[in-house]
Amino acid sequence: MRESIEKVNATRARRLKEGPPPPMTPEEREAILKRSHPDYKPEGKRKLAVGPSAGEPVPHEVADLLESHPIIDPKGIDLSRVDYDADVLVIGGGGAGTVAAIFAHEEGIPVDRILIVTKLRHGDCNSIMAQGGIQAADRPNDSPAIHYIDVMGGGHYANKPELVRALVTDGPWIIRWHEEMGVMYDKVDGRYVEAHGGGTSRMRMHSAKDYTGKETFNAIRDEARNRGIPVLEFFPAVELLLDERGHAAGAVLYNIETDEYRIVRAKATVLATGGFGRVHIQGFPTTNHYGATADGLVMAYRAGANIIDMDSVQYHPTGVAYPAAILGQLATEKLRNQGAMPVNKDGEAFVFPLEPRDVESAAIIEECWVKNKGIETPSGIRGVWLDTPMIEAIHGKGAIKKSLAAMWTMWHRHDIDITVDPVLVYPTLHYQNGGVEIDADGATRIPGLFAGGECEGGVHGKNRLMGNSQLDYNVFGRRAGISAGRWAKKAKPKGLSLRHVIEYEKALDKAGIKTDRRAPLILPDYRPEDVRKRHLEVI
Repeated sequence: MRESIEKVNATRARRLKEGPPPPMTPEEREAILKRSHPDYKPEGKRKLAVGPSAGEPVPHEVADLLESHPIIDPKGIDLSRVDYDADVLVIGGGGAGTVAAIFAHEEGIPVDRILIVTKLRHGDCNSIMAQGGIQAADRPNDSPAIHYIDVMGGGHYANKPELVRALVTDGPWIIRWHEEMGVMYDKVDGRYVEAHGGGTSRMRMHSAKDYTGKETFNAIRDEARNRGIPVLEFFPAVELLLDERGHAAGAVLYNIETDEYRIVRAKATVLATGGFGRVHIQGFPTTNHYGATADGLVMAYRAGANIIDMDSVQYHPTGVAYPAAILGQLATEKLRNQGAMPVNKDGEAFVFPLEPRDVESAAIIEECWVKNKGIETPSGIRGVWLDTPMIEAIHGKGAIKKSLAAMWTMWHRHDIDITVDPVLVYPTLHYQNGGVEIDADGATRIPGLFAGGECEGGVHGKNRLMGNSQLDYNVFGRRAGISAGRWAKKAKPKGLSLRHVIEYEKALDKAGIKTDRRAPLILPDYRPEDVRKRHLEVI
């Protein structure tokens, strides 16, 4: 590895002078995706055999979850004993869920009639881990219309246009709202410092150094706490409840600490359960937090919601490939928009640094495994160099610690100085592009069920652009919360039922699916198979 680093050092001056390779043409992008992106491997997917989106191709890991038995026996659940009664139930304590709860309150729902339930702690989520920034078109040379074109192009024009319109139109307002709550975005002389993300035609990335997610989520969570919105921690939902008309009517919760179930009756339900990184699609490591196991997808699908764009997965181009202790963690795109260039083992640049994420990932995979120009680590992982010393060569000494402090700290803990040496990267599972289908108000096809954030789909099409996930959870968390509040004012649930779970079991049997799998997963199990086989249940 050190020999290869010396080659990177030797070519740096030339690359600084010449600049990066040019962006690919649309035809070149399509060709490299088909050759080398994991989404284009037909053996990685199968068509769903049951449910409202039967026949749609999804990764095997997602199909395994959706074609699983429930973890509860509906006959053993006493629905007559309601433990919590709410107007608006929010399932998920991340960014989208917290925003939804705030705007349900803004819509006039009293705080004691709102309930957030979350699998782990309030804030154990992908939202708080986001680094690079949030997009919003607020410069004189930019507009929501230009942002719209970028988003549609990045998603290969598979996005739902009405959702993209909502995303880009609400963006500038979201930034203003954040600042009203105290979010400190980077500024110089009172003006936002904005940068490019991969696949963007304008600089519209607002950031707070390289811990934007932490800065924004802390302000949002503080707002919810100041309002007194109640939160149940360590209480994941395991099934949605419907009423006799098929309307959303609450959820069955599971207490992780005591193994008890609880019943929540609600007039409106917001699903904000995040993505599926910890399912490890095609064996990829992930940037996602420990609870990202697609639970909301499972529950909504079983209850009758459509899913959309679940045949595509976002692999972030630059996950950590070395050292092994932080394998798969995020090396933010901001490293590349500040000048760090991906180079191969010979120190040669091979791809424009800010291609759309799917294209950039495909190029890195191809460089490592087709052209055999990657660097292999002692643990057998391959990667390419991200030439981080270029950042200070461009912006001056101290630039990395000033604007990329989290990145500097992450590698410094492992005795790697990114101001001196390049870092080894390889694509990592980062984002669930698709999800539960919603409309522009955050409504699903199930009356009374709304969704926001990574668990919903249709916004990003087949590929998400950098900074649009932070925008997504704010825009559609807000819209889902407003819609849920309005629905709750007129809704009158009629009974509680798990009949849909029983019917789904019948559908599995009719489709000939014989399995002992159960879902939702709740938490990943990283024990080796031989250990799991010898598991002893202690009473």
